[in-house]
Order: sequence, then structure tokens, then C-alpha cells
Amino acid sequence: MSNPTPVEPSHGAAVEHDAVESVVHLMPLVLPLAGGVLMLLLASIAVFMA
Repeated sequence: MSNPTPVEPSHGAAVEHDAVESVVHLMPLVLPLAGGVLMLLLASIAVFMA
């Protein structure tokens, strides 16, 4: 990842598919949603325990 080797255009199929790079573009949506779900769960636990 940090030091990629040059690849000829005809050998594009030989390039490794990075799983992290395929998920990074979803982070602006996933992180706030996960934070909201976590806050709701923690608030419901606090209300239940009170």
C-alpha cells in the first residue's frame, strides 16, 4: 500500500484488491450512524438501570 509497484495497463487484473480502500468511502455515513445507535443503547441502559 505505501510503496506500490508500477503495473502495466494490460496487467490490471493482477493488481491486488485492498479491502480497506473499498470500505473507506462509506465511513462518513457509517461512523455517525454507529455513534447514534451506541448513544441510544447506552441511554436505554441508563433509563432501565435507574
